[in-house]
Amino acid sequence: MLAFILILIAIIVVALLLFWPRSIKSKPMPVAWQQLLQQHVHFYRQLSVADQQLFQKRVMIFLQYVHIHPVKTTLTDLDRVLIGSSAIIPIWGFPHWHYYNLQHILLYPNAFEENTFQLEGLNRDVLGMVGSGTLNQIMILSQQALRDGFMNENTKSNTGIHEFVHLLDKADGATDGIPESLLAKPYVLPWIQFMHQTIQEMQAGHSDINIYGATNQAEFLAVVSEYFFTQPQLFQQHHPQLYALLQQIFHQDPAQATGMALRVPQWH
Repeated sequence: MLAFILILIAIIVVALLLFWPRSIKSKPMPVAWQQLLQQHVHFYRQLSVADQQLFQKRVMIFLQYVHIHPVKTTLTDLDRVLIGSSAIIPIWGFPHWHYYNLQHILLYPNAFEENTFQLEGLNRDVLGMVGSGTLNQIMILSQQALRDGFMNENTKSNTGIHEFVHLLDKADGATDGIPESLLAKPYVLPWIQFMHQTIQEMQAGHSDINIYGATNQAEFLAVVSEYFFTQPQLFQQHHPQLYALLQQIFHQDPAQATGMALRVPQWH
């Protein structure tokens, strides 16, 4: 019995050493990368100087534990900055969030086919994907779509943010449009009810939200989150109740960010 207990303790110690989260010290962000943030990431420009420094730090930490692999393209500093920004923007209200469900990002030059991931031929209409099964902990992004989401500041779409919201949704074990890891229990039922109501409005053609969001609950969350972060003032104007619910999910109020720091609540 004693031998069994000692073996069990040894197994636990080894498991802790292998899997216990390690603190990551961020390297300073290169000045050239800071300039890319300032030039291309509207969210970053709205932050105070202190919060911009924190944003840089969090991007650098993310890029240390997630590996980006270019496929038939060249990985540039701009791509690194935009991928890092796509990751941090949705979790800005969660200072200690770590993407434990992501290790690798495959960067494709353009859209790809959903089942074969081919870059040539017909039916290449997928711009991003969060993997499952054998592709678990892998994300695939279209380089062109990633850049378009940040270069066009009048768009309601952002492929990078879309895919990282899927990861946040998946963190509770199910990609179902109900991010229970982020959303306090009193808001879960109102979110589900309002989600279904809005999907019905979209299907009836009475909404300016991208109809792709009506595909299912998971896509609804990702699509409205893109709109929430890319055009927050317009989103709040057209969808005030939905905006308020997304505030509760992300702990952010981006519509109030123009000319001032984002108001990030302190959650304990």
